[in-house]
Amino acid sequence: MSEYTRLLTDKGDLGSTRLETGPAPQAGPGEIVLKLDRFSLTTNNITYAAFGDAMQYWHFFPTGQEGWGHMPVWGFADIVASDIPGLEAGERFYGYFPIASHVVMKPERISERGFYDGADHRQALVSAYNQYTRCSADTVYAPEREAFQALYRPLFITSFMLADYLVDNDFFGARQLIISSASSKTAYGTAFCLGADRIPATGLTSPRNAAYVEGLGCYDGVVAYGDVESLDAGIPAIYVDFSGDNGLRERIHRHFGDNLVHDCFAGSAANTDFIGEQDLPGPKPVFYFAPNQIKKRNKDWGPAEVTRRYNQAESDFFAHLDSASPAWVSLDEASGFAGAQAVIADLAANGGDPAVGHVIAL
Repeated sequence: MSEYTRLLTDKGDLGSTRLETGPAPQAGPGEIVLKLDRFSLTTNNITYAAFGDAMQYWHFFPTGQEGWGHMPVWGFADIVASDIPGLEAGERFYGYFPIASHVVMKPERISERGFYDGADHRQALVSAYNQYTRCSADTVYAPEREAFQALYRPLFITSFMLADYLVDNDFFGARQLIISSASSKTAYGTAFCLGADRIPATGLTSPRNAAYVEGLGCYDGVVAYGDVESLDAGIPAIYVDFSGDNGLRERIHRHFGDNLVHDCFAGSAANTDFIGEQDLPGPKPVFYFAPNQIKKRNKDWGPAEVTRRYNQAESDFFAHLDSASPAWVSLDEASGFAGAQAVIADLAANGGDPAVGHVIAL
């Protein structure tokens, strides 16, 4: 088996990384070894790192080194060694991985769909991140769409469940929806999932990204951050915050006052705090966590129906990506760990270009 390489992230400086090499791992009793092949990198991965301790993202793939973590990514890996019948060498899986050439897992709950990593240290962590899907059993999977799937699926599940959360709560009685960081994939994925049967949605963005957001066509209006006070404060509103900007949140709360009926903080790479302590009029900001809505809908509908609805929405979204004009994203595929390091440094420093999707091929 080939040499093992892993990329470590400085927890105190998320754009700073280093590589380590050593002997490739072997599969022990009840274990498999997967080799990571392709994964995406977006500001969502910077968010995982930013909330690494608070939300336990660092805990999934411990490094054993103080101050250094494994930044988690979503992508595709192949089994290269297995001690388990039904999980054979050569099978390809989609899921949540460290940026490393190889990873050892201890599969449990093995089914036609895939398995869960049953490693002891993952037992207390969010189970949605422990699930690995056989590409051969994934109804949405297509080899030619791997880059899009790696890029969008980890974000789109949040978009899908966030849209469902808003509908499930009847938009909290609001009659307009305001979404910050409207150029982000999770934000416009949410708008897409809400479709036409929703309250009017306004996307907030920077002047730099305004034309891009307008070109998406999934918002009823686009407003620059500097013009927030132009929004009609007489119409009850929901604020869905992907920016993490405390100053922007304060302006929105003070502008709408009691007509802001709900403030949903959906996460941000720009702010490493959960929600800054602020003396604000209107509702207390609430942190949105997609696995909570997944758990609720698994109980309401059953896991099979949740999967069916999600797969249909994802299929519709990918079909739209294929035909969108102008294109919503162009793919930039970099090679190797050095390519990953360069993209991570750029995303941490600059936030990335919303029109470009980064995929790493190892």
